[in-house]
Amino acid sequence: MLKREQKERRAIVLKPGTLWKRVSEQTEYALRCGALQTIPTEYEFVEQNGINFLVRISSNLARKDEAKKQQEQKSATSGKEVNPFLPYEKDLFVADISDTHLCILNKYNVVPHHLLIITRDFEDQDCWLTLQDFEALWTCLAEINGLAFYNGGKIAGSSQRHKHLQLVPFPFVPGINSIPIEPALSCVKFQGSLGKIPAFPFLHAFAKLAPAWVNSPLDAAKVTLECYRTLLEAVGLPFEGNRQTGAYNLLATREWMLIVPRSQESFESISVNSLGFAGTMFVRNHQQLELLKKYTPMTILKNVAYAS
Repeated sequence: MLKREQKERRAIVLKPGTLWKRVSEQTEYALRCGALQTIPTEYEFVEQNGINFLVRISSNLARKDEAKKQQEQKSATSGKEVNPFLPYEKDLFVADISDTHLCILNKYNVVPHHLLIITRDFEDQDCWLTLQDFEALWTCLAEINGLAFYNGGKIAGSSQRHKHLQLVPFPFVPGINSIPIEPALSCVKFQGSLGKIPAFPFLHAFAKLAPAWVNSPLDAAKVTLECYRTLLEAVGLPFEGNRQTGAYNLLATREWMLIVPRSQESFESISVNSLGFAGTMFVRNHQQLELLKKYTPMTILKNVAYAS
């Protein structure tokens, strides 16, 4: 038994206390060499039901759109889908996390130090998350306090098929340390370990996590895997086989986890990924911003999810 536990613990190769330094150093380097292409945005807050939704507006997505177009053209020409994570761009590499995962910078980031936690070998984004995924995730959360999320499938906002979790450090914007949906989380109604957020008019499931789990990422991963499966069952996504039984968004911090099943990728041209359910949304221009204000953020979220 001891030998097996020692073998499991050798699976984590990241040296404790080193990740943030590596993120900072690689960010500076990637900006200097042009590998990191930050998307410039402005932002404003749109208040609804006590939640100050953070809405980022970009007027320049040309580089990201062109890169996506070139990827699709290469895939069509070669007859084989181009995978930007295999191989990954060396100038974006941050650190090896485990024998199954590593992390890189998000090339087209909006928030500074946005990390992608990717599998070394190809796994499809519409496969269920595994124990190894949660081990890698908790290893990073132990080093960096932030919001972790997973866009489970294209309908959930995923733009790449290679399995990747994401981690955005706090704060989302300077001077505001709380996540936009924080006020709504103070009113969660629990039945046993399963929670519902009254302010959310769509199907979801919520659970509390223990912040102290950062002290033992491997143990935390085992408990979180079971929590993840329980939440999936609660929203009608039975954990069967290797492939997911429906698209969903997963959000997690050191303190909680939230799962929202998805019905469609966008509403009225406004795309939504996991960050939308954290209270931060992205629009391509001021015309979309006006649409968002017209329909309201919560209405948009409700329409890309399922009615509760």
